[in-house]
Amino acid sequence: MIAAPLAVLATGAAVAAGVGGSTASSDEPSVADAGFSASADSGHHRLPAVSRDFSGERGTPEAKDLSELEAMLSPKAVATAIRAADKKLWSTAELNLWSAPVDPAKKLGELKAGKRVLVTGRKLEGREEIVVAGQARWVTVGYLSPDKPVGAGAGLSMEPCPDTSVENGLTSGAVYVYRSVCHAFPQVTSYGGWDAHGEHASGKALDIMTSDVTLGTAIAEFLKAHASELGLYDVIWRQHIWTPERASEGWRAMPDRGSSTANHYDHVHVSVN
Repeated sequence: MIAAPLAVLATGAAVAAGVGGSTASSDEPSVADAGFSASADSGHHRLPAVSRDFSGERGTPEAKDLSELEAMLSPKAVATAIRAADKKLWSTAELNLWSAPVDPAKKLGELKAGKRVLVTGRKLEGREEIVVAGQARWVTVGYLSPDKPVGAGAGLSMEPCPDTSVENGLTSGAVYVYRSVCHAFPQVTSYGGWDAHGEHASGKALDIMTSDVTLGTAIAEFLKAHASELGLYDVIWRQHIWTPERASEGWRAMPDRGSSTANHYDHVHVSVN
């Protein structure tokens, strides 16, 4: 979803995104795993053969002008860009790392939201180049920022929160979620815990009250990033749902339920198994 609305989140999305998993977040372009032969160790690519003209008695080959893509991905150009890189930006969503700026390209891993990375400044076809472990990688343009994302670097916690009443009726798993979010995002001051409807009646659900898109997206991405540790069942934000079971599909749109609250525009909903 949040790819689009949550592309901030995607804070976001997929996202980032997501932003984990072995597949691309929903806001990123699909890439076929073919074409360039890329090495996760070298960061270099086997480019298509360069056309050559032959002239002279000995048939000495003279390479024609390299295309923009060939020139950009040549080992010399990549090495030069990495050496010259001197600027760092923050990832605002979980991003896939690609071997090249255009399709086809190989996916070489993922970059979590809230990570500070070195950028080369080179961009092409909707992707920009970053440096990961000394190697060139490409990510979707638009998800790197000079400002540290809200909640970046926050971890999980079981330390008690100021408002212990929120925990009444919650399972131990939901309490873990509450305390983790409470400490990671102290700017949130209102929560919805147990009540007699839906998932809340089981004590396994929590509503994190905020209408701020950036903050809500950051919370949703934080929950996604820790889904396995927290034992999450689902996360809902801005009329989109994400579940670990269908993580490869990213954020999925939900039908209109008729109000801002029912569509989760004023709170992030999360439940545990």
